[in-house]
Amino acid sequence: MESKRSKYILICLTILCILLIGVTSINSSVLAPLRTGIGYVLIPVQSGVNRVGLAIYNSLSDYSSLKGALEENKQLKEQIASLVEDNNRLQAESFELSRLRKLYQLDEEYMQYSKVGARVIAKDSGDWFQVFRVDKGSADGIKEDMNVIAGGGLVGIVTDVGPNYATVRSIIDDSSRVGAMALQSGANCIVAGDLKLYQEGRLRITDIPKEGDLKEGDKIITSNISSVFLPGILIGYAADITVDSNQLTKSGYLIPVAEFDTLQEVLIITDLKSDLMAEPAAESGAE
Repeated sequence: MESKRSKYILICLTILCILLIGVTSINSSVLAPLRTGIGYVLIPVQSGVNRVGLAIYNSLSDYSSLKGALEENKQLKEQIASLVEDNNRLQAESFELSRLRKLYQLDEEYMQYSKVGARVIAKDSGDWFQVFRVDKGSADGIKEDMNVIAGGGLVGIVTDVGPNYATVRSIIDDSSRVGAMALQSGANCIVAGDLKLYQEGRLRITDIPKEGDLKEGDKIITSNISSVFLPGILIGYAADITVDSNQLTKSGYLIPVAEFDTLQEVLIITDLKSDLMAEPAAESGAE
């Protein structure tokens, strides 16, 4: 009922508007006052309608612009997130490529030894990689006592092997003792692991003969007479060498070339010292 009433009212108003338009369009002097009166009525109504229409149009335009801006903002945020993700991935790949290049250079430096690349997959609690695990094991030909290198030199030695993993004890571990020598003079010494000392970035060098020519900055490499470490692998550089209180030996410090806080990839030398030397000579007090 209400719908029909509204329909009739709309029809009446439409007819009235048509009549008024028709009246105002007649150019008769008799109807001039009528047209003027009607104009006084219609002009304010038309102005009001125009203002309302303009306000509605502006509101719709503002809403459309706001909706477009919000959609554009959403798309820009998605693009930024995608670009950030791509940038992070490219940075990670760049860092990995840089590390792999260093490993390749290390591989070239020790071409006389066969090697297998491995990734570090776990480590003991603490800041340093004193004992860690890699993703290669007996299925890849890995055995105990194989030497591990990275970061320019010696990292440690394999101590335990599973089918698809191996455990490595690094040279900074408290239990590690590496038979070593000065590259320049051949003076023998022992590089002793010390986690507390390594907080200063150094390890101990001990058992240097008093007459041994070992001085500041000398390269320290694995010894020819070490029982398990292959000869000629760079360990680090000598520092602060002094004569011991017993006046028979000298000692000092070593700055390792490998970094034991950021290890991610390593090379495992698959040649064993025992296989390369038929009669290995054991070094007293060292491996």
